[in-house]
Amino acid sequence: MDSFNIMFFILAALILFSSIACVVTKSILRAATYLFFALLGTAGLYFLMGYTFLGAVQLMVYAGGVVVLYVFAILLTRGRKDQLSKNSKSKIFSTLLLCLVGLAIFVLGIMKYQFQAEALSAPNEGVLKLSEVGSKMLSTGDGGYLLPFEAVSVLLLACIVAALVIARKR
Repeated sequence: MDSFNIMFFILAALILFSSIACVVTKSILRAATYLFFALLGTAGLYFLMGYTFLGAVQLMVYAGGVVVLYVFAILLTRGRKDQLSKNSKSKIFSTLLLCLVGLAIFVLGIMKYQFQAEALSAPNEGVLKLSEVGSKMLSTGDGGYLLPFEAVSVLLLACIVAALVIARKR
């Protein structure tokens, strides 16, 4: 067992335990903290696989999102005073049942899929230059990403305005 495998198991355990703690905890701020550690472990996996750009985006976007979540959790819910709802036996049973169904579907998918024994190499013909990437990002034509980016930004603006409206009603 080499250092990459050891680091993978450490990050996988961090993600697993942080995700479970995020779902189980009753405090909103603790749930946001556990979510931060789960996302941090995911970024660590990206770095471990050599996807440094994806890991950096994971850190910047999702860590920034958790900071915004902290602000909204404190401002909109009065911080530590609000607790999540109590879990009844029927909620726990249905959650356990859904988790087992999801696990069964996952294991069935793993068993049915025929994995290849070797990794595929990336094709060279589809590689873009940096100037082409910039023009695609700002393009509204075929293959451009400006329109989806603007649609997502309008959606996020609508979410922020809705959160402020909900906060003013209290």
